[in-house]
Formats: sequence, C-alpha cells, structure tokens
Amino acid sequence: ADANQVRKVKEIIMMDENRRYIIPSAPGKRNEDDIKITDLLYAVKKQAIEGDTTDEIFRQIRQRFIEMRDELGARLKIETYLDVVEQDVLSGASFDYTASRGEFLNALLIADYLGYDFVDAAEVIFFDKNGDLDLEKTKSVMRGRLKHTEKAVIPGFYGSTPDGEIKTFSRGGSDITGSIVARSVMANVYENWTDVSGFMMADPRIVDNPKTIKSITYRELRELSYMGASVLHEDAVFPVSEVRIPINIKNTNKPNDSGTLILSKVLEDDHKVVTGIAGKRNFTVIAIEKNKMNAEVGFGRKVLEALEKNNVS
Repeated sequence: ADANQVRKVKEIIMMDENRRYIIPSAPGKRNEDDIKITDLLYAVKKQAIEGDTTDEIFRQIRQRFIEMRDELGARLKIETYLDVVEQDVLSGASFDYTASRGEFLNALLIADYLGYDFVDAAEVIFFDKNGDLDLEKTKSVMRGRLKHTEKAVIPGFYGSTPDGEIKTFSRGGSDITGSIVARSVMANVYENWTDVSGFMMADPRIVDNPKTIKSITYRELRELSYMGASVLHEDAVFPVSEVRIPINIKNTNKPNDSGTLILSKVLEDDHKVVTGIAGKRNFTVIAIEKNKMNAEVGFGRKVLEALEKNNVS
C-alpha cells in the first residue's frame, strides 16, 4: 500500500535467499478512507469512455507512485511509465490493459528497489483465443525465461492473448500468477503474503477471535474459498496442487506467525473434525430424486442441459 509496506516486504525477502521470485499486486488501501490503485484505474477508464475529464484521478495515481518511489529512495523514472499509461488509456486501451497497470507499475518500482530483474507478465503468461489460461505454453516459456534469472519481480493479475492484447484474471488474480510461477519453476513452496496470519476457522467479522487453521488440504481450501473465504483466490490452487507444491499463507505485518500451510494431505496432528466454516449468500444447491434414475442412460446430461439453457453456471 505504501513505501513502509514495501520496506517490510524487502526485509521478509532478505530473510531467506530461497525467496527468488516476487509477484506483487497493485498498491492497496493505506487507510479505511483510501482507494485502491486498481479501483482508481477502473474509474479513470470509465471516465475516459464517457468523455469526462480524467485529470484528477490520474493526478492521484501519479502521486501515489511518485511518493512511494521517493520515500524508498529508488531511482526508477516512473514518470515516463505513467505518461505512457495515461496516453494509452486516453487513446482507447482496453479495460484489462488499464486495470493491469497497477501491478505493472508496482512491479517495476519494487524490482528497481530490490535490484532484481523485471519480467513483464505479458511475456510469460498466456491466454488462448477463448480467454482461458494456456498453462502448458505459460509453463514452457516462463521456465525458459526464469532458468537464467536468479532473482526477478513479475507483476501479478495479467498475461497476454494470442494477438498480444493484455488479459487479466478476475480480481485477486495476483494469487493465481504466484501459483503459476511456483508451478513453472517447481518451487519448494509458494508463499502467499497477505494481511492476515492464515485462514481462520470462521469469518472474524461474524465469530469473535476464531482459531487459525494450521494446515488444510487443497480440496478443503478450494471449498472454503468457493463458499466465501476470501484470503486466497480459489483458482490459485490448481497450478500447484497437481504437483503438490505447498502453499503457505503468511502475514506481512507479522512475519513470524506460522500462518496456514496448504498441502495435498493434512498433517496427522492437525486433524480436526471441522476444518472451517464459510457461507455464501444467494447460493443454491439442487438435489434431484427420481425413481430408477441410474437405469436411464443420459439422465444426467438432460439435467445439465436444462441448467445450460437457463444460463446457470
């Protein structure tokens, strides 16, 4: 969110030389009344489309990055990159391009501050013509690119399409980028640093002082994420789970807390009857009961067709 948090990140990275690849998100809120950079970028694109003036929002975006650069004592001429982003947005750049520039600019700044290589995610993360992640191509290109790169910063949240356009994941997609990088280089562990000390057994906004989950399986995590637990993007599990790379959820502000370890199989001494509780509003479960259903070939297909025809995912 600010220069002080970036300094904390540097301290964490320097504590372990095995922390080689860093995937930053865009700067978030500095306080409750602040606005995330990504939200400012969405707003500036909306105003540009509607023909309204964008000067004030761009001024806020510029100020955030320039202040961070100056407070960190970094040498990056970030004004040059900010000029390009502003010109691109005003010239009709897509929503995805605009939204991704928070991660792009932040990664440039952090790479300069750390003295690491900057690797643009658009050059190593690829989507197919349908807008789906092309994981095989991504793994191959990224592995080759990072093979001779000892330390690198790669912006989260976006990649590129076959025609070279910027394509973003859904919000929170930097988690997915981190998982993809970990999978591509076959990392020992994927550390996801956030502002909480792991997954709680229940929503702390509803339940007072819930316990932290010490370890959880990929499957349990995905279930909790899908049902509303928002610590980690639900799609961040897929790239690492198939090769059993552990995920460790850690707290940037409390780096000594153990956090939550996500594994293919839960540790025996951490086994509990209830892993965690989560819920989601406006969510429907459909139960179907029919006599001799198993004797009717194609019944399941007919049910799914009914959902498809009514645009139910």
